[in-house]
Amino acid sequence: MQCKTGADHIKSLKDGRAVYIDGQRVDDVTTHPAYRNAVPSTASLYDYQARPENLELMTFAPGDGSRRVSRCRQLPRSYEELVHRRKALQAWAQVSYGFMGRSPDHVASCGAKGRARRSSFPREAAERASRP
Repeated sequence: MQCKTGADHIKSLKDGRAVYIDGQRVDDVTTHPAYRNAVPSTASLYDYQARPENLELMTFAPGDGSRRVSRCRQLPRSYEELVHRRKALQAWAQVSYGFMGRSPDHVASCGAKGRARRSSFPREAAERASRP
C-alpha cells in the first residue's frame, strides 16, 4: 500500500489553481522563481515518508485501507498513536533541519485539531458549527 510521494505532490500543484504574486498570475507554481525551491523541498518530505523503511513511522492505514496517509493527518485515539504522530513530525523536522516555515504537517495539524475539537464550535462559533 503506497502513500503520497514527491511526484504526486508536484503533480497536484499543476491543477490550474489561481495564485497571484504582486497582482500577477503565476502560471506554474512549480517553476515560478518564488516557489521553485520550496516545491522540491516539500516534495522531498513526501519522498521521505514514501520510502519503504519509513512507511510505518511516517504514515498510517486509515479505516478504508485504500492508501496509507501521513501521520500528520491522524487523529490520535490513544497515547501510543499520539507518540507515533509526534515521532513522524519530529522526523520531518529533522529532514528539513527545522528550516521549512510551513511544512505540510502545519496545515494538517490545524485541520486535525479543528476536527478533534469540533464539539467546542457550537459554544465558540455557532455559525461554523452548523456547516456540514
